[in-house]
Amino acid sequence: MKTGIVVKTTGSWHTVKVGNERINCRLKGNFRTRNMTNTNPVAVGDHVIIESDSDKTGTIIKINDRQNYIIRKSTNLSKENQILAANIDQALLMFTLDFPETPLEFIDRFLITAEAYHIRTILLINKSDLYSSIQLKRLEEVTEIYEYAGYTVISTSITKNLNLDTVMGHLQDKLTLISGNSGVGKSSLINHLCPGLNLKTNEISRANQSGKHTTTYPEMVELNNTTFVIDSPGIRGFGLTDLNRNEIGLFFTDIFKLSRDCQFYNCTHIHEPNCAVIAACRTGLLHESRYRSYYNIYNDTDQKYRMG
Repeated sequence: MKTGIVVKTTGSWHTVKVGNERINCRLKGNFRTRNMTNTNPVAVGDHVIIESDSDKTGTIIKINDRQNYIIRKSTNLSKENQILAANIDQALLMFTLDFPETPLEFIDRFLITAEAYHIRTILLINKSDLYSSIQLKRLEEVTEIYEYAGYTVISTSITKNLNLDTVMGHLQDKLTLISGNSGVGKSSLINHLCPGLNLKTNEISRANQSGKHTTTYPEMVELNNTTFVIDSPGIRGFGLTDLNRNEIGLFFTDIFKLSRDCQFYNCTHIHEPNCAVIAACRTGLLHESRYRSYYNIYNDTDQKYRMG
């Protein structure tokens, strides 16, 4: 038996890194039915125990307990959840204000999921060189919204090499999940940080403002001996799972901070009198978009969300 880390998953096969060796492994049969709520019982970043087979492949016989993971509700109706990555040090969520436009509620849903599992998230606004003067003002506004919530926000342009050294500084010596909608530039960023990798990239469709899924399967990429990123397929929606709606406010960092001044300790920030969160929204201290996301998520019993 050997212990390794899953560095790529392609459906029925999983690549496990054991030292300097990479072994293609299948999953032991009972794992496929043990947890039917997940589309992928094993995820990139999982620490696993394998048995070697005679044909130089292997079988995953145990998945060790996860330190954390990023999970979303799957759009596959036959299953429930999808784990994007496991055992990560942080996440980097890439988004764009145009081509394609990323809805702020998508960002908020990702962020509260990461907060629920104690995963630090860096926000990267890409393609800033393409923005008009109006969009640049919007960029400043969005930056202020999330900096107030306590997040690091970096404005970048991969084609103009803007702030990419800063990005690399945040990635150094860590395992980072890079996530976001299709077309925001995830693969282009990794290609820049790791020259010679040549991940496939595509232009987005200007007709429908959506990107193509250039990354088909999640894969861990080594930028240097101590720095790794997980390149993940673009996602069009982020449905929430495993979150009690009465606890959602705990994971909105800005709302949680404001809620300490609410009259009631169990304030839902929906209808109660003397709610500090509602008051902050009315005065502009809390941006309307953040409260709107909270309100929509709180009242969304289905907990599904998908971009158009």
